[in-house]
Amino acid sequence: MQKINFNNAIPQEFYWFNEPLQYHFEKGLIVQTQPNTDFWQRTHYGFRNDNGHCLLTKLKEDFSLTAHFEFQPKALYDQCGMMIRLDEENWIKASVEYENERISRLGSVVTNLGYSDWATTDISSEIKSMWYRVSKRKNDFLIENSTDGLTWAQMRIAHLHKEFTELSAGVYACSPLDSSFHCKIDSMVLSENHWNLQE
Repeated sequence: MQKINFNNAIPQEFYWFNEPLQYHFEKGLIVQTQPNTDFWQRTHYGFRNDNGHCLLTKLKEDFSLTAHFEFQPKALYDQCGMMIRLDEENWIKASVEYENERISRLGSVVTNLGYSDWATTDISSEIKSMWYRVSKRKNDFLIENSTDGLTWAQMRIAHLHKEFTELSAGVYACSPLDSSFHCKIDSMVLSENHWNLQE
């Protein structure tokens, strides 16, 4: 198990994809999103966006990756969470997307061969922190969330269709509209795959 801390620097094995203009360290990594940033491909809306902020590392073997987020969204669709990425047209993200003062959408997007889906459940917008855990077994992924870091709920099981020997995994944040917000990533934990075949 490897605990990845964000005390005062980006860990050496991580890299930015679409680096934000503003971020700093304060008992974690605090990112300020830039307006009009998003990840989505084609489905329903027609548009293609691939300019959200990601902090990623390259991985080859099966794994479980866990991270905790605190967030203060301001506008529709403000979001932060986990990202699994092969390329522009093949990736997975899990996050809470802000809707309004009452509800937000806890969900995930799986993008295969250039087409995104969006699976969600409504939660209270009073929730301002969330843990996520993504576990990989070959091309299959288990996506989970937790409000306390102890009790986990399955969000979905998904498959990436494109073959790969290496992928990028980490955290992301974006503001699809003309808005900006702050989110905090306390730390990440990278471990062997905990996802048992019996589950």
